[in-house]
Amino acid sequence: MSYANLTISDKNPIKRWLQRRRFDDALKALDRAAPAPAPLKVMDYGAGNGELIRQLAELRPIEATVFEPTPTLMKEARQHLSHLDAVSFCRTPTEAPGDHFDYVFCLEVFEHLPPEQTEQALAQIQRLLKPTGVAVIGVPHELFVPALIKGAFRMSRRFGAFDARPRNILAAFRGKPPTERPTTEIAPGQAYHSHHLGFDYRRLESQFRPYFRREARWFSPFPLLGPSLNSEVYYLLKKQLPAPLLKKQPPASLLEK
Repeated sequence: MSYANLTISDKNPIKRWLQRRRFDDALKALDRAAPAPAPLKVMDYGAGNGELIRQLAELRPIEATVFEPTPTLMKEARQHLSHLDAVSFCRTPTEAPGDHFDYVFCLEVFEHLPPEQTEQALAQIQRLLKPTGVAVIGVPHELFVPALIKGAFRMSRRFGAFDARPRNILAAFRGKPPTERPTTEIAPGQAYHSHHLGFDYRRLESQFRPYFRREARWFSPFPLLGPSLNSEVYYLLKKQLPAPLLKKQPPASLLEK
C-alpha cells in the first residue's frame, strides 16, 4: 500500500481531511517566520512520498532536498517529484551541507523515534539550518481526550493491536501513556516505533532546549481549542546559537593602575 493510501487518500474522509490539513499547517509557517531570499533552500526531513515539497513548489521558488530513510518511500518520493528540477535526494542527513537551509520541515517523524534517535535527529536539524533558519516540526497529539478519540478509531480498525488496546488508550487519556513501545527497524540500523500511541509531545519539547528556541507552538486543526480537542501539535523553532564569548578581562593588577 502506498504512502498516499495511508494518509491523504485513506478511505476515511476525516482522516483524509486531517492528513491534508497537516500540510496546510506546516506551510503556514512561511507566513509566521521572517521572509527569506528566493529561492528558498528547504529540506523535508523524513519526507514520506514528498507531498509537502510538491505543494511548496507550487507556492514559491525553492531549492529542495528530500531525506527519507525508508527505501520504498524514497522511491515513491522520487516518482512523485520527478517533474521538479530543483530537488535533490539524500539517503542520510549527513550528506547535506550544514548551515545551508532556510527551512527544515519535519512532519510526522518524531513520534516514531526512540529517545536516542530523537536526539540525533534534533542535532542534525540544528546542523542543517542556517543561523537564521527555521525548523517546522509537526507531531501528533496522543494524550487526554484526543488519545481517547484516536483510540476509538483505531479499535474500530484493529482491536487488540498495541495502539488499539483499551488499557493503553486509557493510560494515554490520563496523560501517562505507556513508555514501553514496540520497536522495529524502518531501515538497517534505524530503530522505529510503528505506533503513535505512547508518544508524548511534552517529552519532545524538553528535548528541544539544547538545540532550539521556540518561536511558536500551535495545535491543529482548531487552534483556539489548544490541546483540548486537537490531533496535531506544530512548532516553529530557531536554532540555538552559542553565546558570544566574553572579552577577557585584563589582570587585576592592571585594573588597579
